[in-house]
Amino acid sequence: MSGFTSLVLKACAALALLAASAFAALADTQLKVGVVSRTIFYLPAWTAIAQGFFKKEGLDVTIQVYDGSDKISDDLRSGADQIGMVPLEGLIAEVYKGGNLAAVAGNAQRLPHFIITQPEIKSLSGLKGKTIGVVSMNEGTTFFVNDMAKAGGFTLADIKVEAVGGSPTRQRLLKEKKIDAALQPYPLSYEAEEAGFTNLGPIANLVPEYLFTGTIVDRTWAKANRAALVGFLRALRRGTEYMFAHPDESAALGAKELRTSVVYARRALDDTVKMKVMERDLGLPAASVSRVFDNVKAAKLIPADAQIDRGKFIDESYLQESSR
Repeated sequence: MSGFTSLVLKACAALALLAASAFAALADTQLKVGVVSRTIFYLPAWTAIAQGFFKKEGLDVTIQVYDGSDKISDDLRSGADQIGMVPLEGLIAEVYKGGNLAAVAGNAQRLPHFIITQPEIKSLSGLKGKTIGVVSMNEGTTFFVNDMAKAGGFTLADIKVEAVGGSPTRQRLLKEKKIDAALQPYPLSYEAEEAGFTNLGPIANLVPEYLFTGTIVDRTWAKANRAALVGFLRALRRGTEYMFAHPDESAALGAKELRTSVVYARRALDDTVKMKVMERDLGLPAASVSRVFDNVKAAKLIPADAQIDRGKFIDESYLQESSR
């Protein structure tokens, strides 16, 4: 081989390596996604990772479990996270004070929680004088305690509400008898029943329409990274569809990520379908969003005369583009 040919081959190899590196960098957009806890409504995101749907969109997605939602919003504002999948109450309160976060898709479109209590409590009226654990004082399960109190024939002044963190933490505190009741999503509710705790039924019986969690972003980041966000939502929809289409496989993944049994994970998927907790379109239903807004107003997190304006805290353009 002549020296000239050798030089040409080396140059070609170098150019090929450079091109491959450039392509890899282009196709490897890293996204950090914050979720509140290990619960069933985040399974579509774990599914999208397992099935390579995010990778096909040129995304390298990492999911971090926070055991609470306040820090997720902080990390979205700072840029430590790019996407959050959280309750919307805190988002609405912040936006009406001038904040820059927005919901771009729905997640849990109805409530997947059951009212779990210590074994000796047999009815909602038995919650009077007890301690109820919630995720945060500003969002999530906190806002349904008043519905429980009304149904039990007493007021919020008759109970103690403590912000303790996500559902796994609440499960632990129930076992330690440090709280008397909590709203627990399945499959944790199944585990609680098996352990002897009382299940007073689904909170959806008291609150039938409620957008519990959504996908939120910082608007400035989203505008600058539109293609990545649209790709994320496209892959998330595919993850949702795959989860429903392959329940046995999804139950195995759910058991791993939710740290429960395959039997419980499969039961949770079946209940998700039956209770219509998640829909394939990742939408933000008007009635469910309105109830969230009403709760935020009732909690005095926004002015009493504030009017709902979806465009103020929701941007559906990314979701619409992801479905094309």
